Amino acid sequence: MVGGGAAGFFAAIAAAEAGAEVTILEKTARVLDKVRISGGGRCNVTHACFEPREFAARYPRGGRALLGPFTQFSASDTVAWFEARGVQLKAEPDGRMFPVTDSSETIVDCLVNAAQKAGVKTRLNCAVESAAKTFEGKFELTLSGGAKVVCDQLLFATGGCRTAAAGQLATSLGHTVEPPVPSLFTFQIETPWLRSLAGVSLELAEVSAPAAKLRERGPLLVTHWGLSGPAILRISAWGARTFHALDYQFQLFINWAPESNEEQIRQQFQARRESSGAKLLVNTPLFPLTARLWEQLVLAAGIARDTRWSALPRTQSQALARQILRSEFPVTGKSLNKDEFVTCGGVKLGEINFQTMESKICPGLFFAGELLDFDGVTGGFNFQAAWTTGFIAGHALAK
Repeated sequence: MVGGGAAGFFAAIAAAEAGAEVTILEKTARVLDKVRISGGGRCNVTHACFEPREFAARYPRGGRALLGPFTQFSASDTVAWFEARGVQLKAEPDGRMFPVTDSSETIVDCLVNAAQKAGVKTRLNCAVESAAKTFEGKFELTLSGGAKVVCDQLLFATGGCRTAAAGQLATSLGHTVEPPVPSLFTFQIETPWLRSLAGVSLELAEVSAPAAKLRERGPLLVTHWGLSGPAILRISAWGARTFHALDYQFQLFINWAPESNEEQIRQQFQARRESSGAKLLVNTPLFPLTARLWEQLVLAAGIARDTRWSALPRTQSQALARQILRSEFPVTGKSLNKDEFVTCGGVKLGEINFQTMESKICPGLFFAGELLDFDGVTGGFNFQAAWTTGFIAGHALAK
């Protein structure tokens, strides 16, 4: 197994428990690093969506190919797998599932213990420089430092292709790699009044990007560089290739109160005029907007700070309603590549047998995880794809 991340570990455990002799080759000094830091250190293991077709619909790329694998090993199978090894998972209101301990170390310890119990060997600081097929049908791997390893079966689970070079091992054995493009990234926005709201979060907002014909609802977070949160991450995933083609320069619209329409907003304004006419607009926010956000929306609408409800002109009332329902921001970039967990791109799915995760081009070569050209939205979907493809590949490899 080349790669000591979620997919590689899960495949190694599955193969070893099925009787295979397995060694994980990990290029860094520690395994499962992504598992450790995911979900803010809590590890978003999977998502509480237990119907395979519905689950597969959460992948901007690769969902159709993953439908079959999800019928073999689904989110419910993941929950059962961890519970059988003493780890209970819980579902949060938005469907994300975490260990009840709220600690990713619980998941790491479970995987490490299961691997050790199954007899999996791990070699750290062991980068694979090249791979070749021998005349006998085996695989010869050249490691950093020049040492060579020969194996009967080989699995690549090296993670997302952040650069074209990351797929070099796969291409050297005949595979094609779709160019990598970032997915699940945040938006850089320079607008001063938005940046002044860094730290403000909303439980529900609607974001839309007409250039990509996309719209998403969900929690939203204002940061010191722009916008983040599940709504932004989801729209970035669905629009990954379009936004890349636009060089991350496009117009973004935000509806800060998506459960209200223009008529309802107008009625709330009228009620304020009647009940709080002497009060300043900036000091009387409309629900569910926070005081800081409301103040900036009022000012962004061109309304003077000392304007009272009773003196609000119709034109400014309309401008404020537009700001609430359709604030416009120019996106000028995205989060740095080093901060991204997921890329779209990777080994072409048509070159893989998804019943076994074995290569159609190079017999005995298997794949699992984000090295393949699929990616899911935020919420545990990428980890589930790692568990599923790793489980299937491990069992097929052992056979």
